[in-house]
Amino acid sequence: SSSSSSSSSSSPPAPAAAAAAEGEKTGPAAAMRRSERDGGADGRNVGFVLVHAGAGYHSESKAKEYKQVCKKACQKAIEKLQTGALAVDVVAAALIELEDSPFTNAGMGSNLNLSGDIECDASTMDGKSLNFGAVGALRGIKNPILVANKLLSEAQKGKLSAGRIPPCFLVGEGAHKWAVDHGIVPCPPDIMTTKFSLSAFRKNRRKLELAEKVETEMIQTKKRREVTENTNVTASLDTVGAVVVDHEGNVAAAVSSGGLAMKHPGRVGQAAVYGCGCWAENAGGHNVYSTAVSTSGCGEHLVRTMLARECSVALQSEDAHQALLETMQKKFVRSPFLACEDSVLGGVIVLRCCRCSMDSESALNAPALLVEFLWSHTTESMCVGYMSTQDGKAKTHISRLPPGAVAGQSLAIEGGVCRLRTSVN
Repeated sequence: SSSSSSSSSSSPPAPAAAAAAEGEKTGPAAAMRRSERDGGADGRNVGFVLVHAGAGYHSESKAKEYKQVCKKACQKAIEKLQTGALAVDVVAAALIELEDSPFTNAGMGSNLNLSGDIECDASTMDGKSLNFGAVGALRGIKNPILVANKLLSEAQKGKLSAGRIPPCFLVGEGAHKWAVDHGIVPCPPDIMTTKFSLSAFRKNRRKLELAEKVETEMIQTKKRREVTENTNVTASLDTVGAVVVDHEGNVAAAVSSGGLAMKHPGRVGQAAVYGCGCWAENAGGHNVYSTAVSTSGCGEHLVRTMLARECSVALQSEDAHQALLETMQKKFVRSPFLACEDSVLGGVIVLRCCRCSMDSESALNAPALLVEFLWSHTTESMCVGYMSTQDGKAKTHISRLPPGAVAGQSLAIEGGVCRLRTSVN
């Protein structure tokens, strides 16, 4: 990809090689094509955002719509960053754009559960304070990320009356009541349901009803299980998320999901679980780099591997690309915690940053933020978008496994680098 200092004209990264689960070796040369851009020192607040519209399957017919929603989310985030907003509030703004799209499985248009209801999960983490806010199985709130963000901000105010510890994770009716009590407007369920989500629900329900008619003998039970599993695997896995670094070098991450199609009511996926859906941690102490991670995919697989936290820890290594590659292979695809799974489905977006000097004749020793950003997935595809405050427009890309690669057993990894000049010491 080419580079520029303001309005970038670089094309999306070329598809990277994929690594098969067992026995196939992959190295840095087979992975990402790096995109380096230098941000101009024009006095504006600087920052960077990377978003995803899910790891799953993105049809070519809807590619334009998926890219457009990622573009809008990036633009909204950059508008906030340029006003000096902090990372934790910027990720929430980006997630609202992603949740409001009828094409994503988050907020508006989310998957329906077995009862025909929408129950959403969301969480966010602030790398500066290390505070975390999350909601699970939440009904009747158009933007679940607003509740997660509000839980995080309220917790920063300290203890409640009588010394009570403020909640950081609420579920179900309790989460809904807390949200309304804190000024978040409820939404009628029929508004959140779209024609697409309702059509998918009816199709999946017919499949399940057909499976339930099968006799309960051993072989037929196996067939019923396979039909149910196939329904889940082919359903939308497109959880949405974002990672951000702001002008102070703070990082934040967020994630939001409607969960698996035809899930049991009350089921909570990785999008609400600490260390599984997102992670953000500023540099300091034993951390050389600030890191932020957001995940997508099969919630059960991501919960059992705590993939967000695992990726964050790995990114403290010298080579970010190699560290992420090894983590996805060893801690996810070949994780002992998923040894019984034939197909391990998931994806991540990550960024890490550190302070450095702009090594150029025109700006010797000028302070800068070096941002490395990556995405990786074992699903057939993953839609991402990214943008810095010095870019004229967002880059969007649908990453796909190479031909012949097997989803759930192979992985793709891509990314780039961005240098942001800043006046912060």
